[in-house]
Amino acid sequence: MKREFEQNYHNLEANHWWFKARRERVHRLVVQWKPSRVSRVLEIGSSGGLLIRQLQADGYRHITGIDISPEAVRLCREHGLTDVHLMDAQRPEFPDDTFDLLIASDVLEHLADESGAVREWHRILKPDGVLIVFVPAFRLLWSEHDEANRHCRRYRLSELNQCLAAQGFHVERRGYWNCLLFPPVALVRLLRRVLPISRRTAAIGDFFPPPRLLNDALSALLRLENRFHEKGCGLPFGVSAMAVVRKPARGGAAGREPCGKSD
Repeated sequence: MKREFEQNYHNLEANHWWFKARRERVHRLVVQWKPSRVSRVLEIGSSGGLLIRQLQADGYRHITGIDISPEAVRLCREHGLTDVHLMDAQRPEFPDDTFDLLIASDVLEHLADESGAVREWHRILKPDGVLIVFVPAFRLLWSEHDEANRHCRRYRLSELNQCLAAQGFHVERRGYWNCLLFPPVALVRLLRRVLPISRRTAAIGDFFPPPRLLNDALSALLRLENRFHEKGCGLPFGVSAMAVVRKPARGGAAGREPCGKSD
């Protein structure tokens, strides 16, 4: 991502409604799909380490992080996270069958070699291990936000499913996330195609610090949607797409899923 975008990203990720709600959703998926606190977990794209710290507070003992940004790794180290490493997500430097759980939240869309990256993630995941993936959804929503964030693509759910299944993963849950805010986000991004945008918007995309009351209201709205997802209810569209996939156990049988087939 661009330097100005990254600095703004790190300034906002602790309290901004979008980061908080996504972190909550990913955290609940981790607890649901790998409840054992001795599971070996890798967060790909750890940013400032907020999810790692949340999982540590929840009792997870073996969490590793990687990020391609030296600034992100520095921030993690500042917060006492010593097992975070400067590393390319397309070429993770770990032995085969190392981790029980991988988390890649808004990473895959940045990678030129998405197939190669997913193949490597499959390699370092233990048999019967789980991968949780979030990506931005729908080419319709492409905007200067994607360009500032140096995205290569946005995904339909079927495209994400195909990408993961092609590398040997069994897709156990998939769905769209941030459905409730899809209409206003789509409207704003479509209007920006015909209206001029400021230099700052072109540099940092859509991540602005909203007024506190608005931030709290949007956080509450997405928390409500998160509860809806946890009940196994699917939504037909969203700003993001997500999937929970499993590397088949040796012998080809997938492990038992905790509950619910798909969103």
